[in-house]
Amino acid sequence: MERFAWTGKIKPGMEAEYKKRHDEIWPEMKELLKAAGISNYTIWSDGNLLFGYYECEKGIAYAEATQAGSPVVDRWNEYMKDVLELEMDPETGAQPKLKQMFFLP
Repeated sequence: MERFAWTGKIKPGMEAEYKKRHDEIWPEMKELLKAAGISNYTIWSDGNLLFGYYECEKGIAYAEATQAGSPVVDRWNEYMKDVLELEMDPETGAQPKLKQMFFLP
């Protein structure tokens, strides 16, 4: 099992809308994430700063490739661009990986 963490920012004044959209996440988006082997996906916020974490049962590369090739993810990213600032890795189409500094199993 590989772990993945990312950061992002909610655009100013859009915190409630960001939360609402995730409370109403599309069923097809949930299905795509599960098909990518993603589980235990959690997003935290500190004001407008975001920290996301998920586990990849099939590995990070598989999760990235599944998401990068999905029209559902493309639609979700388009839907979220007015509330979210994300730096995307042009090679993977996903958020840049954070470097793990500590792990307590």
